[in-house]
Amino acid sequence: MLHKEPKEIAKERWNSEFAKRANEEIVYDDWLDSYEKEINACKFPIIDLGCGSGNNTKYLLEKGKEVIPCDFAEKAITNIKRRFPQIKQAKCFDMTNGLPFPDNFTDIVIADLSLHYFSEEITYNILAEITRVLKPKGFLCFRVNSVQDKNHGAGQGKEMTKHFYETADGRQKRFFDKNDIEIFWQAWNLIFYQEENMHRYELNKVLWRCLAQKVLL
Repeated sequence: MLHKEPKEIAKERWNSEFAKRANEEIVYDDWLDSYEKEINACKFPIIDLGCGSGNNTKYLLEKGKEVIPCDFAEKAITNIKRRFPQIKQAKCFDMTNGLPFPDNFTDIVIADLSLHYFSEEITYNILAEITRVLKPKGFLCFRVNSVQDKNHGAGQGKEMTKHFYETADGRQKRFFDKNDIEIFWQAWNLIFYQEENMHRYELNKVLWRCLAQKVLL
């Protein structure tokens, strides 16, 4: 029988992972180049949601933008602060409990490979929180796993719901096809979504690169 990984165990695992990466060179790919217009126009701190090692934080800082790196793992935030002392603030929190920002806080949220670990209900809750903190017509720039991402777990483990898998040790990961993207972001103006290959890891990764805009109600 499979069991969901407790949050404290997941945090310990991620902290251990980022401890190993503490002195690794940060290498980013060019996916955010496609959103240069939106990024350049942003006059507010950009939220890097699930910042990890700081790939996107590094990119945005080099573009002269103010960034707020955010992650579930304390060690990730510790690494970020040490590497980028110019950062004014960084936040460690569990996004499943909401985002610690006021309404209409920023024009851009970046979520790079950080939105595909959750059940359908929690995913929608997180997207609602992102909508809340975005200013009118603000943008969510994001990437998520593709169902073609065989090198990184697609189709592996127990399928609990469509395209949402659990491994024997309780880890959970979601994979998206075109229809999934359109359904999960149906409340948004989905400006762009394209399946691509990313070569930042040792093995090729297949993902969706997307741009969604907050819809005015």
